[in-house]
Amino acid sequence: MIRVGILGATGYAGSELVRLLKGHGGVELTMLTSKSYEGQKMSDVYPALKGVCDIVLSAPVPEKVAENCDLVFTALPHGASKEIIPKLYELGLKVIDLSGDYRYNDKAVYEEWYKQPHSSPELLDVSVYGLPELHRDEIKKTSLVGNPGCYTTCSILGLAPLLKHGVIDTKHIIIDAKSGVSGAGRGLSVDIHFCECTENMKAYKIATHRHTSEIEQELSLVAGEDIKLSFTPHLVPMKRGIYATIYADLKDMKTKEEILAYYHESYDNEPFIRIYDEGIPESNHVAGSNFVDIGVCVDARLGRVIITSTIDNLVKGAAGQAVQNMNLLCGFPETQGLTAPGFYL
Repeated sequence: MIRVGILGATGYAGSELVRLLKGHGGVELTMLTSKSYEGQKMSDVYPALKGVCDIVLSAPVPEKVAENCDLVFTALPHGASKEIIPKLYELGLKVIDLSGDYRYNDKAVYEEWYKQPHSSPELLDVSVYGLPELHRDEIKKTSLVGNPGCYTTCSILGLAPLLKHGVIDTKHIIIDAKSGVSGAGRGLSVDIHFCECTENMKAYKIATHRHTSEIEQELSLVAGEDIKLSFTPHLVPMKRGIYATIYADLKDMKTKEEILAYYHESYDNEPFIRIYDEGIPESNHVAGSNFVDIGVCVDARLGRVIITSTIDNLVKGAAGQAVQNMNLLCGFPETQGLTAPGFYL
């Protein structure tokens, strides 16, 4: 039995981790931390967890965390993780970080997009980007995982097979992506008030969203060349979900069947990726699950392929992927605790 803690347990990703880990069977939740709710029970903050997780929330003191845990998930804001993770790592803990602080191979890229210095760049050489479908073997060998973002997971997995096989023009890739409101976190902001979100849709951070750099880093590694692309996120009036519609020009004309063959070659042995030979994936097909659903269409008139990719932002885009990484780190079956289908309704 692995002793597990969650730092920042009362955010949406943290609470989703609690829900998933309580059904895992191979771990014991020994510590939950929260600065905002210290001294309260987790079930006081999330009544849905009453009788399921009544752990009293404590302050995130590294030495105390190390005494009680073998592995920790850090579900902290960007910038906060890099202040505490070096100490946790030094104390011998395995760490899965859900912020963006340890997702990058180059500190200069992090500092350019996050507009702050990286205080522990030496750990970027240790950390592994936690996308199992691309980095499974490296994840098994590390003690620090930078768990990917939600937009990035959806977009990278949607494009990777075509870049791997060199069938698309790398200069004109467009990702048009939508996110449910939970992607903004649990903190209060006018932009995510009910009256601002309902019956409304809007683009935001056009050409400046941080996840652009993360997507480009990973797809450049797949393609073997420097990838620059256009990424536009949108906020849509639903609680959960990421939906990416991706456009790329084909180098040579391909049929839909030929395109699908690349996806099946890449993903048929992946437990959480489902390829649609017919039809188009929808966000409610994956809500509440760790699945990635991908469909393709070839626009023969324009010589273009259009990929649709969807995930649950709180599961495969955050907590579920973190548990998948934990399974790899700790020697559990990769799918343990994650095989439930989506909510659908």
